[in-house]
Amino acid sequence: MSKVARGVPLVLSAPSGGGKTTLCHRLVDELASIEFSVSHTTRSPRGKEVNGVDYHFVDDSEFKSMIDAGKFLEWAEVHSKRYGTGLEQAESRLSQGTDVLFDIDIQGGHQIAERMDDAVLIFILPPSMSVLEGRLKGRGTDSSEQIEKRMQAAAQEIKAATGYTHWIVNDDLDAAYEELKSVVV
Repeated sequence: MSKVARGVPLVLSAPSGGGKTTLCHRLVDELASIEFSVSHTTRSPRGKEVNGVDYHFVDDSEFKSMIDAGKFLEWAEVHSKRYGTGLEQAESRLSQGTDVLFDIDIQGGHQIAERMDDAVLIFILPPSMSVLEGRLKGRGTDSSEQIEKRMQAAAQEIKAATGYTHWIVNDDLDAAYEELKSVVV
């Protein structure tokens, strides 16, 4: 009997509004060998997000219980909400040879890199901070104060992404996708 090769943990991070979720969904839709890791979050659903598909939406109490029980591969507080990746689900898929795509913030990316030395870290950059601000405003989901906080966080995230092995500028979605796909393939 041959042993199944371990899957590759693929971490994709970007500032809020950088386009990582769009790129992740496109990659998973095109490459059948990759599965999307559905994170847990304490934030409310946006737009057409579906529980169990886009995120596992949980309250603060449930999230804290999961932290206390050691059920997260990584977790972080981002923009006053918590996000985390289920440890058991991720390890199960990776051990079965499935490549797992993690659409997570930079704090979580660093935590995964510390726990998994085979993780591939990819950072998506906006072409400029003004373009990023326009994207955030265009969503229509955040107040001016929230957008300002996200812009400040974006500057810090870009500075902290030095440990990421691949950087892709998302100035053209199709070009950014092709570059992402080439890294993964």
